[in-house]
Amino acid sequence: MLLLCDHYRTTYIARNQYCTSDITESKGLEGTPKILMQSQMLNLTNYERFELAYGSIVSEILRLNEDPNVQGLALDLPESLYSSKILNAVKPEKDVDGLSDVSLGRLVRGEDSDYLVSPIAGAVMELLEDLDGKTVLLVGINGPLGSSLQCLLQRRGAITASCHWKSSGLQSKLHHADVVVAGSPKPESVPASWLKPGTTIINCSPDLLSGRQKRWIHSQQLRKWDLHCLKLQPLSPVPRITPTPLGEGKSTVTIGLVQALTAHLKINSFACLRQPSQGPTFGVKGGAAGGGYAQVIPMEEFNLHLTGDIHAITAANNLLAAAIDARILHESTQSDKALYNRLVPVVKGVRGFSSIQLARLRRLGINKTDPETLTEEEISRFVRLDIDPSTITWQRVVDTNDRFLRKITIGQANTEKGFVRQAQFDIAVASEIMAILALTTSLEDMKERLGKIVVANDKKGEPVTAEDLGVTGALAVLMKDAIKPTLMQTLEGTPVFVHAGPFANIAHGNSSILADKIALKLVGEKGFVVTEAGFGADIGMEKFFNIKCRASGLVPSVVVLVATVRALKMHGGGPSVSAGAPLKKEYTEENLQLVADGCCNLQKQIQITQLFGVPVVVALNVFKTDSPAEVDLVCKIAKQSGAFDAVPCNHWSDGGRGAVKLAQAVEKAANQKSSFKYLYGLELPIAEKIKTIAQKVYGAKDIELSPAAQSQIDRYTRQGFGKLPICMAKTHLSLSHQPERKGVPTGFILPISDVRASIGAGFIYPLVGTMSTMPGLPTRPCFYDIDLDPVTEEVKGLF
Repeated sequence: MLLLCDHYRTTYIARNQYCTSDITESKGLEGTPKILMQSQMLNLTNYERFELAYGSIVSEILRLNEDPNVQGLALDLPESLYSSKILNAVKPEKDVDGLSDVSLGRLVRGEDSDYLVSPIAGAVMELLEDLDGKTVLLVGINGPLGSSLQCLLQRRGAITASCHWKSSGLQSKLHHADVVVAGSPKPESVPASWLKPGTTIINCSPDLLSGRQKRWIHSQQLRKWDLHCLKLQPLSPVPRITPTPLGEGKSTVTIGLVQALTAHLKINSFACLRQPSQGPTFGVKGGAAGGGYAQVIPMEEFNLHLTGDIHAITAANNLLAAAIDARILHESTQSDKALYNRLVPVVKGVRGFSSIQLARLRRLGINKTDPETLTEEEISRFVRLDIDPSTITWQRVVDTNDRFLRKITIGQANTEKGFVRQAQFDIAVASEIMAILALTTSLEDMKERLGKIVVANDKKGEPVTAEDLGVTGALAVLMKDAIKPTLMQTLEGTPVFVHAGPFANIAHGNSSILADKIALKLVGEKGFVVTEAGFGADIGMEKFFNIKCRASGLVPSVVVLVATVRALKMHGGGPSVSAGAPLKKEYTEENLQLVADGCCNLQKQIQITQLFGVPVVVALNVFKTDSPAEVDLVCKIAKQSGAFDAVPCNHWSDGGRGAVKLAQAVEKAANQKSSFKYLYGLELPIAEKIKTIAQKVYGAKDIELSPAAQSQIDRYTRQGFGKLPICMAKTHLSLSHQPERKGVPTGFILPISDVRASIGAGFIYPLVGTMSTMPGLPTRPCFYDIDLDPVTEEVKGLF
């Protein structure tokens, strides 16, 4: 099992530490408000120097008004540019300064619940006390700021006056003032003797504030959080509070580590976890919120729907699937002219292309914008996608383990006019849209990736995309909220981002880049982000490095490899484990020989990590059945095998306190020199990249491509997709393609049965042997134990 802890350098801060957690199901055992806050400061202090007109400033403000990623606008302008035209261009809901006529009018009218006070005015009022009857002189402060200050001061009983530094009678006005609020620096020609003794002076000079603002922003980036962490009172024995009885600690170690870092070592840290699928939750595995005293809360919300992101993915995926079959049907039953008239209808006497249709015309080399000017040949090329039904790769999805949807027949209704074909359902988290969500960096990037999704080939062998079907915008609309990570917390009150949950077999199985990047900005220079991925170093970590790091541009510095004694015993030749069956005595009694034999797999996992030039810390997740001798043996072998450190962890029973030594080891490892490198170059041919992974990571002698796999490789290369990274779809139960082969198999030939592509997500995924994308329910699913109290609405049976 694997936890990746990465230390990143980013453009946001000089040095960020990023811990990624792929903690696998360890080879051998199967097993709330949304937040996306961005702001933008419009620094226009050089506009005069560049002689930009008012219109340019207003135009930029209007653009930012419509940018959904900008929640507020703070204007930093020369005094001469503070005009009503510019101030009122800012939308009231984005007016950070509170200087617009709308906000000022509400202030004057005394509508306390509606008006917004300028931060400068608010700061002045916070500094001043007991103003009743005192004289306050505003010097060099005019316009909306001066008006709002005078209104606020007068409400507090002050007598106000306003002037400039060059005003006549300034000496007299200063002498009678109890408080002077200056909006610009005092000239040398105004001596301090003009002020009466005891006068309070507040300097609001923009130059002074600008420097202080920068220092404040810098201090916010570097400061430690002032969190009031929740206190745990662990019970012994620990109540059975783990949603995954056979889990090896995938999420539990992630949570225990950040609890140790933040709550105990006072180091800013964030956990970034994947959102669990309803399939495993109600199937055999159960929830994925962690276990014992290292859990995400509220655990019920975490495991059940959460914010509906998976439902949004399901809706978007199935809309695209419906668009494919509908397009084939309509093209097969209509002439070019009829299709054109329906695709480009006359509305109120005018026929016009939509923006996505204009984009398709450009891709076809048709540089026309008037629908009436297309030739018959151009119309035919425009309206006909000519999808070859036998090449459709896009399937419908549902977030439930339903084995009877693995192969279905669609189109049997009379209304579908004989268009019948075989299809299938995948589980929702296997959708390419889920992989896109996890790898995207912005709304714009997500929309572009959605448009690139290849759903089939046409009858000439060319790819057909979501953009060709005209559905990109609609997909983006369905996904506009799902792109935002969800903020939760651990049992000790430390922060957790929950976002995305791509299938770890046919996708990369890591939490989202967006959650990682937001968390990195929040933890500051010395902070850590522990981000989750799926499966071991051979799958989860390899995909994290070669796919996610390439997409994010972030550089890792530490890998934490999570191991358990019982998983190593299985690799050493222990008996098989079945869900629901009691563990054999080999796993509950001391057996040093089994542990020693199984450590070959741990050594291989460490070696895989070293291929990428990143230091590795082994976290031994301790179970109550583990003997001290077994724990010591694992840690000793791990260190001898090249691990930076190996630490026993007791976070399940003790919370963050039980992972403090792990956190300290991670911090030390993060300060080591890292020489991160990718396993392969993207310029290599697809087959060579597959072979590199098979030989260097899995230990295979060679690969064997089936005729279908070779044909697909040739097709993707011809279509221009040959430079994408590889996402292997392979069993997690063995380093090889055979789940029963434990330890470190060698000399085997890795069979590649097929090769498919997720062009929108940005990777090619070879299938090693057979790989199911729709799990099935066991004889006794987890839902037998899940219930709802109709009186208290308490969810039971998830732990």
